[in-house]
Amino acid sequence: MATIAFIGLGHMGGPMALNLIKAGHALRVFDLAPAALEAAKTAGAQVAANPAEAVQGAEVVITMLPASRHVEGVYLGDSGLLTHIAQGTLVIDSSTIAPATSRKVGEAARARDIAFIDAPVSGGTAGAAAGTLSFMVGGSAEHFARAQPYLEKMGKNIFHCGDVGAGQVVKIANNMLLAIHMAGTAEAIALGVANGLDPKVLSDVMSKSSGRNWSLELYNPWPGVMDNVPASRAYEGGFGSALMLKDLGLATEAALASGSPIPLGELARNLYSMHCQDHAGLDFSSIVKMYTQG
Repeated sequence: MATIAFIGLGHMGGPMALNLIKAGHALRVFDLAPAALEAAKTAGAQVAANPAEAVQGAEVVITMLPASRHVEGVYLGDSGLLTHIAQGTLVIDSSTIAPATSRKVGEAARARDIAFIDAPVSGGTAGAAAGTLSFMVGGSAEHFARAQPYLEKMGKNIFHCGDVGAGQVVKIANNMLLAIHMAGTAEAIALGVANGLDPKVLSDVMSKSSGRNWSLELYNPWPGVMDNVPASRAYEGGFGSALMLKDLGLATEAALASGSPIPLGELARNLYSMHCQDHAGLDFSSIVKMYTQG
């Protein structure tokens, strides 16, 4: 079993770290939230005073951070983690960030003979807790092979998408599509309800017809249609609308960099931007409130 440094114990990182502990790995963890550190300590992790202490002697370093600036701030610079991580160490960054940032950190890691991959995830907090996440990995084939035994303890579907940064591109494209079909699903159900339909009946029909999609079948946004989804608990938990807006912003950046037209992606970004003015902390399926004034 390996000694793993895990930095970032939020809604996703916390459950991921717990699954590594359950698998028998020794974890040294760091987070800015005392409650997150206490939960990890109770599960058997060793708490570090700072990121630099966390990575001392670690064979693997895993980070799950909010945004590009946090990843750059943690890894780069004269006092960044790359100056504290030993040569040959495997670094797995599971944050969802700009592909350019992953490539920048990857290049700096390679210059220090540190193995780096970007491995953003899909599957939400439920998938993180169940260990069924999908990992979209960017990095060399050699580094991907080294990372697989650890990723398999946290996820079910592990994809090698290409070189460093490729995992981020896949994640951005996936979440842009997710935002589009969630907004479309909410709009369609709202239209049916406004015209007298039962939302459960409408959802059942569409889920067995050409309009079927993940948001409709597994994460229905209408309250009362489906149990065990954020819509059934006032949109608490899950994947926050503000995080979806962040990811749609990353899609816009990637589109501008490559000259790719994303008209539906931009429409989704505008919808979530308006939605976040009042509901940034709610799950992204709460976009249905745009259509119900609820």
